[in-house]
Amino acid sequence: MDVNQTIVKVLEDIGVDYVFGGSGQVNASMLLALKKSAKINTIIINNEQAASFMAAGYAMYTDKLGVCFATGGPGAFNLFSGLAVAYSDSIPMLAITGYTSRPMRGKGALNESTGLSRTPDSQAMFSATTKKSVILEDAKDAVSVLEELIYTAFEGRPGPVHLHIPKDITIAKVPFYRAVEIGTPLIYPDESQTEVFNRGFIESFSAENKPLLLIGYGCIRSQAQSVLMELVEKWHIPFATTMDAKGYLPENSEFSLGVFGSSGDKSANEYFLQTKTVLAVGNSFAENATFGFRENLMEGKKLFQINIDRHEIDKVYRSDYRLISDARDALDKLRNYLTQKGISALPENLFTPNKWHDEKLPDISNGKIHPGRLVQVLSKYLPENAIILGDAGAHMLWLSAYLQLTKNQWYQNPGSFGPMASHVNGSIGVKCANPERPVICACGDGGYLMAGFELLTCVKHNIPVVYIIFNNNEYNVIKKFLLANFHEEAFMDICNPDYEKYAEACGAAGWTVRNIAEFEAVLKKAMELKKPCIINAIVDGEVYPPISMSKT
Repeated sequence: MDVNQTIVKVLEDIGVDYVFGGSGQVNASMLLALKKSAKINTIIINNEQAASFMAAGYAMYTDKLGVCFATGGPGAFNLFSGLAVAYSDSIPMLAITGYTSRPMRGKGALNESTGLSRTPDSQAMFSATTKKSVILEDAKDAVSVLEELIYTAFEGRPGPVHLHIPKDITIAKVPFYRAVEIGTPLIYPDESQTEVFNRGFIESFSAENKPLLLIGYGCIRSQAQSVLMELVEKWHIPFATTMDAKGYLPENSEFSLGVFGSSGDKSANEYFLQTKTVLAVGNSFAENATFGFRENLMEGKKLFQINIDRHEIDKVYRSDYRLISDARDALDKLRNYLTQKGISALPENLFTPNKWHDEKLPDISNGKIHPGRLVQVLSKYLPENAIILGDAGAHMLWLSAYLQLTKNQWYQNPGSFGPMASHVNGSIGVKCANPERPVICACGDGGYLMAGFELLTCVKHNIPVVYIIFNNNEYNVIKKFLLANFHEEAFMDICNPDYEKYAEACGAAGWTVRNIAEFEAVLKKAMELKKPCIINAIVDGEVYPPISMSKT
């Protein structure tokens, strides 16, 4: 086998069934190897940035490796946004890109990015955006290098890795092949620290201290859903989630406080003011989840922090008790400890539910839809096991506030790096990895315009993602920020196409809706069609989601 064939064989061996990439001269021979694979579906995109977002989506809710590829130089550079998302959001990914052959380096070869002779240094750039970046210089090292990179992607806190393959190496013969088996290496908590942590939690576990379980995306990566539910239901622990973990536990649970943070639910934020015991699992205390890193947020509280990444411990707030551990294993040990010590459940009336999605919102009669009402209706008709992806923008805040997820329905937004269009494309990868689950991308018109030509990719490969575009003809959340802080705005208008006609031109289904009744009818159709769809929802841009927009 040559290097291309070896890469494909390794990916097959570890269970990868989709890869996403772009065509180019340096990586063209790899396409021939992928063409011959009976196990891997290859999705060729219109822009390599989309490939990186799709690969991130593919790995978002699975134990599989997200894989994207591109030619060297400009194609490779288009992958950076998706790799940055994977790096900040703990998603295991492998990016494979072309590279200049050794004899050609420093001569200004086409697409050269060696850092020599005033060419960009892609190795330095990928090293800064991944857990590890390697140049494969000898074909005999292909299997070992791949094994090391894939292990690194999953080791500890997951993240992206990168492989440069020089043009002449791609077709070089690999002298031997061995099967690569990659498990998911876990980080287990230190036993003595676990004892101290669990004992401290029990000492602080009382109705007077109003314990709070704060759930982050790390719980999803750890697949900790069942042990979280047992802790909540057996010991009556009120829980709140970050935006990234919204819906991971059912939001109609009697112990659900909703989302916590700047755009969070009233009951979550009010209960947090009263709690003296915070068990934070798998979260990083991001800006939105801490009211802009409020310095006194943990004042008067004991913070029990569980995180797989030692650098997240005490990063923003000093913890009183800490465990560097896989979330599920640490929670398993805490559950067992509570059981062994015979700890009684808390009372069931520690808080009064007060959530945005229960709020009665008006039906507007001006030919536009209230964004919050649109989200409430989406909640009502959302299928079981659906995955909702928000993109960066005001719609993401409406979703966080007014979407109620109850039937194993999950939600994700772009995370801390937060590029627009990431989930417009990422939703395609999510659907490829979860073909039996309905996948809906709710996005703004600004975000969709950055990535909308990948609708053709959906149509070509029959990937039935439903896009709901919150169309207000403006960069709405930035407009509000400018008005709130400077009392004027600038350059916020967007020029939109006719999305209904655009969808039809691409071979997808498309509708434009201007009131709730139209939206309800169209949403049902879109869920039944099992094909790519666009719902162009004309929403009112003069109402704003519940969030503080101050400069601080």
